[in-house]
Amino acid sequence: MSRIRLGQVDYINYLTVYHALEEGLLPLEAELVKASPTHLNRLFLKGELEASPISSIEYARNSGSCYILPDLSVSSDGQSAGILFFSKVPVTEMEGKNVCLTRSSATSATLLKILFDHYYQAEVRLKILTPDLDKMMSRADGALLIGDDAMLARQRVKDENLPYHVTDLGEAWKQLSGEKMVFAVWVISKTYADKYPGEADALCKALLDSKSIGDTQLPAIIAKAREKSGLPLDALEEYFKTLRHDFDQEYRRALLSFYDYAYKSGLIDERVKLQIWGE
Repeated sequence: MSRIRLGQVDYINYLTVYHALEEGLLPLEAELVKASPTHLNRLFLKGELEASPISSIEYARNSGSCYILPDLSVSSDGQSAGILFFSKVPVTEMEGKNVCLTRSSATSATLLKILFDHYYQAEVRLKILTPDLDKMMSRADGALLIGDDAMLARQRVKDENLPYHVTDLGEAWKQLSGEKMVFAVWVISKTYADKYPGEADALCKALLDSKSIGDTQLPAIIAKAREKSGLPLDALEEYFKTLRHDFDQEYRRALLSFYDYAYKSGLIDERVKLQIWGE
């Protein structure tokens, strides 16, 4: 049997989970495949990865083919710091405006649509572009960016005094729902896990052990994030304080609440039950 192919999102917010594996601090019988969130979604759903973090909305659309790995997510409790909407006018005044969505994330685009439907109550015209703030804002009145792209854009707004309003979608979701926001979960193919349960258990343990080590090595992770992104140290320290990678009962309830809103907005076809590996 060939080694399991494990997706790794190539953004700094995943370093806490992957740092120990990247640095060889833990053994891992897997091939790491780095890509953007949406590209990993496609690779996993095409069967080219056995396990991967995927956008949480993609789990809702494909829950019959995979299990969620326990106790892992990319989440926020209020402020996300890395899921940001930039606009020329306050977000409450976006009725009838053009909005550019990033190609990089399915969950964040879904969340923005939910917020326009249920919180801001504005109809907007949506288009998808590559994540580039200048190009997006030259063609629209608002732009959604995530991860490293969002943080770098916000730093530019601050440093260059750009005339944009910046809305943190994790914060807006908390105001709407009162819940945490789960942007991504780790999943494993049902076909693979059912056939190789021992390997699935070993992968779970490796990822959780790596997360635990990462939590104790934040200075090294922040240094790596600074080298990768070029962001200022104070911005990165604040960012890593806001990141969450847990998936306990509160996060599960929050994810189901997100799915309920997505269903009400017609963005998924049915309400979803969570299937967790090992439960």
